[in-house]
Amino acid sequence: MDNNRIDKWLWAVRLFKTRSQATAACKGGKVKADKINVKPSREVKVDDIIQIQISGFTKTVKVTGLLNKRVSARLAVDYVQDITPAEEIEKRKMMKGVNYEWRDRGVGRPTKKQRRLIERLKNFRHFN
Repeated sequence: MDNNRIDKWLWAVRLFKTRSQATAACKGGKVKADKINVKPSREVKVDDIIQIQISGFTKTVKVTGLLNKRVSARLAVDYVQDITPAEEIEKRKMMKGVNYEWRDRGVGRPTKKQRRLIERLKNFRHFN
C-alpha cells in the first residue's frame, strides 16, 4: 500500500461517514495521534494510538492494520481496536440520556413556547 494518510484510514475503517468529514476533523484539531494534533496527510502506522473527539466524547482506537479503500463494517473491525476508557463510554451514555426527549405520538410539533422551554431545560446547568 502506497499512501496511508490518517484521514483516508479514519474514513476506510468507518470512524467517519465521509472522507471530507475525517479531513475536517483533522484540520480542526479533533484528531490526535500520540497526544499530538495531526494533519490529514499524516502517515498511519500499525500500533498507533489515535484519539478522536466527537461531540464532547473522546474515542480512543489502536491501529491494527492499514487500509486505503473503504471496506464493509464487518471487515473494518479487523483493522481497528477500540480502547476507549470505560469512563468515557459512561460519559457518552450519560450525555445521550440527558439530551433525550419524548413526545407522544400524534401530539405534533412543539409550539414556539414549548420549544423555548425544552431548549432552556436542555441547557440547564446546576452549579450549587
